[in-house]
Amino acid sequence: MEFTTNSGVWGTMFGVPHVVADNFLKLATGDQIKVLLYILRCSGRTLSDEEISRNTGVPVRDVTDCVLFWQQVNVLDERSRQTSVAIQNKSPQAETAAVSQQSKSEAGQTSVPRQKQELKPSEITDILESSSDISQLFKIVESFLGTLNHTQQNSLIWMHNYLGLKKEVILTLVQYCITIGKTNSGYIEKIACSWSENDINSLDAAQEEVQRLTHYNDFIGMIMKKFEMTRRPTTKQKEFISGWQNEGFNIDLIGYAYEKTIEQINKLSFEYINKILLSWKESGFTTVRSVRDSEISYKKNKKTAQNTSGVSDVDKYKVVINKF
Repeated sequence: MEFTTNSGVWGTMFGVPHVVADNFLKLATGDQIKVLLYILRCSGRTLSDEEISRNTGVPVRDVTDCVLFWQQVNVLDERSRQTSVAIQNKSPQAETAAVSQQSKSEAGQTSVPRQKQELKPSEITDILESSSDISQLFKIVESFLGTLNHTQQNSLIWMHNYLGLKKEVILTLVQYCITIGKTNSGYIEKIACSWSENDINSLDAAQEEVQRLTHYNDFIGMIMKKFEMTRRPTTKQKEFISGWQNEGFNIDLIGYAYEKTIEQINKLSFEYINKILLSWKESGFTTVRSVRDSEISYKKNKKTAQNTSGVSDVDKYKVVINKF
């Protein structure tokens, strides 16, 4: 098949570095190619992620990753975050010198840093060729998520090589994140760091942790249903929920505390619910039945009584039940 250039549009063409066609047509994703072409087309002026997304169809959240890919392979050079992106034309000698300088710098380090390091596509390719574990890891994760972008590839290698998590542990983690609909690399890395710090690095330990997390998320879901919440709890609210789960409060009891809260202050308040639950625990009430029995007993025995200060039975009941 032969192609010829339409000379009628020659004056409106722009250049593409030959290294892109020579080395990166296979490595780069379709989105990365789109972003690069638009940047080259607009060379010389400042571009925002939103503009690139609008003109390429690439989601805004992925534009930064695409630009980062071309920067890391030295096709683009962002001279500053306030100026436009320009083409980076490095000679082979300059490239060699840069690699040599990087090697010298790394040689002076006493240990491998645990912070995330961005790898070039060529480095990723070398790692895939030298590590069967990472190669298998990529293939299996791709069967879950489809073709991996550069950020995802870098993330998997970082979790394996720098956090020291085993292949089967990373796969268990990725599968869990897929089940809860959170496949963002940052979210997965956050859990991976926690697992590494807590020595969760065997298949059994990972599966046990997934069960715990699943139970916790199910607990949150039940709380949201009881509280008629349409949005996920905030970080502070999650702390309350985690505390209730650790204290062993059952869902029905928490739901009853919610009903009492609405009756008394007419709004959802995790702090108020927490006070009620703790007061019930202090009084030995562990079920809705025990709380209601106490309410009936109190009302029956003190129906007509008032203390000397003139406090009504209703007020005394609130004090006994909620201990405020």
